[in-house]
Amino acid sequence: MPLNYLQQSMGKIQNIPNTKNIEIINEFLEYMRSNGSSEHHQNNNLKVVITFGNFIGKDNSFYNINKREQILEF
Repeated sequence: MPLNYLQQSMGKIQNIPNTKNIEIINEFLEYMRSNGSSEHHQNNNLKVVITFGNFIGKDNSFYNINKREQILEF
């Protein structure tokens, strides 16, 4: 049976270059699940945060994002 879209996105989490961001995204996913978010909603959010995590790279965690411009560049 092929993976569904959420499973595919979840598989990409481990490829993010910053390990702290991997932890944060996994916590975020657990939060969404515990609040009853739909798989569609979870998948859409994961796509964005995974892409952003890759964009900011190895040397930055989400905790280092503190200026609007850092997000707008994305």
